[in-house]
Amino acid sequence: MPREQLQVLNALDVAKTQWYHFTAIVIAGMGFFTDAYDLFCISLVTKLLGRIYYYQPGSDTPGALPSNVSSAVNGVAFCGTLSGQLFFGWLGDKMGRKRVYGMTLMTMVICSIACGLSFGKNPTAVMSTLCFCRFWLGFGIGGDYPLSATIMSEYANKKTRGAFIAAVFAMQGFGILAGGMVAIIISATFRAQFPAPAYEVDPAGSTVPQADYAWRIIVMFGAIPAALTYYWRMKMPETARYTALVAKNAKQAASDMAKVLEVELESEPEKIEKMSQEKGNDFGLFSTQFARRHGLHLLGTTTTWFLLDIAFYSQNLFQKDIFSAIGWIPKAKTMNALEEVFKIARAQTLIALCSTVPGYWFTVALIDKIGRFAIQLMGFFFMTVFMFALAIPYHHWTLPDHRIGFVVMYSLTFFFANFGPNATTFVVPAEIFPARLRSTCHGISAAAGKAGAIVGAFGFLYAADGIGVRKTLLILGVINFLGMIFTFLVPESKGKSLEEISGEGEQENGSPAESRQTVPV
Repeated sequence: MPREQLQVLNALDVAKTQWYHFTAIVIAGMGFFTDAYDLFCISLVTKLLGRIYYYQPGSDTPGALPSNVSSAVNGVAFCGTLSGQLFFGWLGDKMGRKRVYGMTLMTMVICSIACGLSFGKNPTAVMSTLCFCRFWLGFGIGGDYPLSATIMSEYANKKTRGAFIAAVFAMQGFGILAGGMVAIIISATFRAQFPAPAYEVDPAGSTVPQADYAWRIIVMFGAIPAALTYYWRMKMPETARYTALVAKNAKQAASDMAKVLEVELESEPEKIEKMSQEKGNDFGLFSTQFARRHGLHLLGTTTTWFLLDIAFYSQNLFQKDIFSAIGWIPKAKTMNALEEVFKIARAQTLIALCSTVPGYWFTVALIDKIGRFAIQLMGFFFMTVFMFALAIPYHHWTLPDHRIGFVVMYSLTFFFANFGPNATTFVVPAEIFPARLRSTCHGISAAAGKAGAIVGAFGFLYAADGIGVRKTLLILGVINFLGMIFTFLVPESKGKSLEEISGEGEQENGSPAESRQTVPV
């Protein structure tokens, strides 16, 4: 039976797009800008780290990170992110979105700087401290996922909610782009100031001592955009849905949103009181009622995000290896250390500019028109098609005449990941669960995604070495196909209020005995 909605929540649902919506997108989005920058900038400097710290005198090829060190440097931030998503997701439902939001940002700022200050010249010391700092950097980044998505979904109106949440996530594209551009500028500046011969001409002289500063500056730069947003994050009021539906403070919710929306709103404490006395909408995460109402939804959001991230992160983190394999980046020994950083960054920036960033904004433009389900299904379908198209005739793509075709196909898989499940897996969990469990469930879904990223980051490294790039691409194609199948478990949330989707707008007609079965978290 439908319950009459609180006036303050209805006002948010029907509000026209206003300045505060764009402010919220930028404030939440700068966190994602930093997230993407920090997670992906490391892939730009791993070859430089190998040259600096693992140089072998007399070797024909430049120094490279041992595979276990490379896996740790790339994967440890994902382990931290997974932990942060679960912890801060849960904390966001217990303490409120706003109170936890500043913690995540300060963690990101401090750890970004700490990564660049990794101790000493000894390889073990530098890599150990870098991995330690990147774990805690990931922990802060992890908290940003459930909190940014939940805050944006609870602030947005129902007509354009999908576009607003997707716009926050789309800032990742600019973060990846910024990572490439900062690396290009830093490496070009250092190359101009400290010229060096190619490795094959002078192995020791090809890596100038100042290169040790270059990677540290690139890594630390991620702290700047996060620090700039801290003040504005602290000024944002708590979301009305948390204040009214979870904290049960109708007066505060109405007061906060009256300022934001610039309208008069009634506090309606009697409605809040009545809702808090009703049984049936107080079930916890580990209850039979949650399993019955949202169990399949949670299974759908976790599995699709898990499968997507295996494919997405293995592609993204190791695109430099694919570029080298097809000859887009020259052989390492023909370049000096800073020139190699420049070439890898240039390739990644071109991919981001041509496919990653446009894909995100196609989602923003169309998500509230064609819906989340259609975009996710279509994205997984085309990712499957392009993966098989790359893998089956793989030898054909490695021939010099067809390299541009390979890059175009590879770019299209990125385009349909971002105009597809990479955006929708972030949007949907912020909409379909009840307010008191929304941040937790988004955190669980995102953590499943990061588990997939860990499989991608660690698994792809060994798979490509052991079974070759072609078979690895075939496996990724199958993973994308499975993502398409599990998409059918995820409901469409386009154009509905959050309470309508999650069932909070419904009164439970179950018996008292049924109500007593719930086990609140």
